[in-house]
Formats: sequence, structure tokens, C-alpha cells
Amino acid sequence: MPVTIVTDSTASLPAELAAERGIVVVPLQVVIGAEVLDEGPDGATPELVAAALKEWKPVSTSRPGPATLLEVYEQAARDGATEIVSVHLSGDMSGTFESAQLAARDASVRVVPIDTRQVGFATGFAALAAADAVDAGATADEAAEAARARAAASSSLFYVDTLEYLRRGGRIGAAAALLGGALAVKPLLHIEDGKVASLERVRTSARALGRLEELAVQRAGEQAVDVCVAHLANPDRAGQLSERLAERLAANLEGREVWCGELGAVLGAHVGPGMIAVCVAPRD
Repeated sequence: MPVTIVTDSTASLPAELAAERGIVVVPLQVVIGAEVLDEGPDGATPELVAAALKEWKPVSTSRPGPATLLEVYEQAARDGATEIVSVHLSGDMSGTFESAQLAARDASVRVVPIDTRQVGFATGFAALAAADAVDAGATADEAAEAARARAAASSSLFYVDTLEYLRRGGRIGAAAALLGGALAVKPLLHIEDGKVASLERVRTSARALGRLEELAVQRAGEQAVDVCVAHLANPDRAGQLSERLAERLAANLEGREVWCGELGAVLGAHVGPGMIAVCVAPRD
């Protein structure tokens, strides 16, 4: 394929779907104690991360270095790519986009790095939008614009049991974490301009999930959308939420399902067990 799409493992694309669409996925790493694991079914899994966090083991994450991404680009070139669109999570949340920029300078083919300013499935939907554009005959620049447009239109909403994990990872201020703990509130958050931002605070988990549902329906509006519900060690509540959204957004989904599953290990390491996220991604 003349244009190849590359993304990172935080995009949460199922392996079969990525392979079917010809999208190359580069793993980030999770460090549990002294053990360094690639994110994926044979390395760092959501279950492994959730268990480590519950035991308060030290858990951190690491981006792929420029050399790793350069090798991915060179392999794509050897496989026939003449241009590459490299779609990644927000540069304010990870250095992966910076690694892509550095690797692009030395690649033997043209690489267009994309900072989606998003995380999780919103980044995945952006990569899929780029793949759709390529399948329709788009150039690398046109595919890159399709990825940027879908990422900008998407909403990433999530509930966490505590802000402590985000505070430890430097993704949210200590004052916000202290306030949440002091008042025993349940925070609703979203991604705003590439960063984690407070959306609302409610008193109970049930109320938080109810608000997630309402906000997802509001963001969908009258548009055709794709919707994903992700969780870390909270499958029952995530499943119930996905069922309600599937019923309420049936017209918007146009026959597609609300995908429901576990959040990736890297993102899970920063939000902690109990988290539930909803991504609403309007279709072009």
C-alpha cells in the first residue's frame, strides 16, 4: 500500500481490526516494579496493571523511543509504503508524538506525524479515519487531515473512583486530587485540548455513571456516531452503561454496536481500577 497508517497501542484498536485495516500498531511500555513490559496480550495487560495498582505496587509507563519508531517506518518502507501517516495520543500526555517527529526526520520515506490531542479510542477512531481515507484513494496529507478532523470532533469522557492515580502520574494537579478526596466526590473528567480536565463532580458512583450517559447522548446529538465504553476492573457497570447507550443512540449508531471492553494497560496505569470511559466519535 503506498500510504501506511501507524498508530500506538494506546489507540486500543483490537489486533484483528488493525490487521484487517493494515494499521501498524507500536506498543508503549508499562513498568511494574523492575519489570518492563510491552503493552499487549503477551505483555502488560489491563488485568495485570489493575492487580498491581490494587496492591499499590509502583507502576509507570514509557513511550517508544525514536529509534523504535524509525524501525517501524523503515519496515513499512521495505513493505512498499511510499508515505506514512503516524497517528498518536496527545503530546501533552505522552512523548510518543515527539518520538514520531524525531524518527520522521531520518525516515527513508515521507512521514506525517499526527498529534490527535486525544487518548484511547478517540485516537483509534482517528487512525481508522485515516485508513478509510487511504482506502478511498487519499494522499497522505488528505488522510492526515481526516485523522485530525475526526479526533477534533470526538469526545472522551470518563469517570474515576479517585484522582490519586492521575495525580501520581502528573496528569492532574495535586489540588484537584486533594479536593476530590476531601469531599469524597466522584470526578467526571474529559480531554480538553489534549489534557485531562475536570468536567463535573458528583456525590455517588451511580450519579456519575448517569451523568456519563447523559453527556454521551448530548455529544452525539443528531449525528451518526461510533461509541465505545471502556473500563478498568469495572465490567458490570461498563456493560450496563453500554447497553443503555446502545438503546438510546440506536438511530445515531445506524446498525453498529456500542463496543465495550477493557481500557489498555498504559492508560489504565494512570486512571486506576474502577474507571469507566465513553468515547463518542461522529462519523463524516
